[in-house]
Amino acid sequence: MRTASIREVRHDLGRILEWVADGEEVAITKRRQTVARLVPAVRGKRKPVKMPDVAARLQKVFGNKVISDRDMRHLWAENRGEY
Repeated sequence: MRTASIREVRHDLGRILEWVADGEEVAITKRRQTVARLVPAVRGKRKPVKMPDVAARLQKVFGNKVISDRDMRHLWAENRGEY
């Protein structure tokens, strides 16, 4: 575990954050007494974003009908934000 004084944290936070990003714990000291610890964040697995299947929805709603540009813009505006 590395140590850094409060003065070092104030003046060179970027370097200390690089240590933490590399996986090291950093003890923050004040008058040689540890007052805090910086530890790397636990990164969880991100959930995949479910994207809408526009083609399947259009097929279900309209079948094989050809949709005009104006109607398509209206559909997009109507369904914006629904995933």
